[in-house]
Amino acid sequence: MKKNEQVDRPNLRLMSVHAHPDDESSKGAATLAHYAAHGVEVTVVTCTGGERVDVLNPLLDTPEVRARLPELRKQEMAAAAAVLGVRHRFLGFTDSGLPGEGEPLPPDCFAREEVPAAAERLVQAIREVRPQVVITYDESGGYPHPDHIQTHRVTTEAFEAAGDPDRYPQAGPAWQPLKLYYQVAFSRAWFATLHRGMISQGVPSGMGEVLDHWPDWAPDLSPTTRIDCAEHFATRDRAFRAHATQAAPDNPFFSHPRDLERALWPTEDYVLARSRIAARLPETNLFAGIGE
Repeated sequence: MKKNEQVDRPNLRLMSVHAHPDDESSKGAATLAHYAAHGVEVTVVTCTGGERVDVLNPLLDTPEVRARLPELRKQEMAAAAAVLGVRHRFLGFTDSGLPGEGEPLPPDCFAREEVPAAAERLVQAIREVRPQVVITYDESGGYPHPDHIQTHRVTTEAFEAAGDPDRYPQAGPAWQPLKLYYQVAFSRAWFATLHRGMISQGVPSGMGEVLDHWPDWAPDLSPTTRIDCAEHFATRDRAFRAHATQAAPDNPFFSHPRDLERALWPTEDYVLARSRIAARLPETNLFAGIGE
């Protein structure tokens, strides 16, 4: 790191807001481990309990596991947080599931919550934790799951409101985060780079099929900020495996060689969406400009 990018400073706090347990481990987890290792207080906020998810690991897809899924998801989340070295809190909303086309959302779910009412819980968390930096998803949610889109809406509302003492006064003393970032996870460029690298080394790649059927909804975000965190890819993988009900042995998340990923794409990438301080882009540190 360059001198002005050093993160080993006291009182730096980072909050990453996600929709479900396991999202924190598949999107930006190496970044969280990187900052936690440098002494930053890192907090993951999970909006829902992931109760309506399928069991994606066939080794665990049993009636007994499905009956205990809400409890197991909490245990898995605690295990992943321990691997990453981060703090964690649930906001307490109910998973919306992923309804099929034309199917209604469940009546009690997160995606049906009014944004101002839902944001109050996150405002309270921000005011208690007092992060300078907040991370969440862009307007698309990263993919069109109703909880991911709602997470974007709730987080942007909370980011704007947390510093205003006249808004949500019952949620605690005002605190204004300085920077809001969007995840740039699994971009087309990332898939293409890894696919070409695997083919050039004679490694079978399933990424070509992904690229051939690239979805219309996928965001095309140009990163402003790249965090070099390749030394924490193994930590990221352990955190995702801690979500055992979701991490099948053949999960595509583990399909590419990690040494190749470290060589070709050693960063996790973000878009600086909002900043209350002057920013000099591009960046290699989420805390660039803070306390300088």
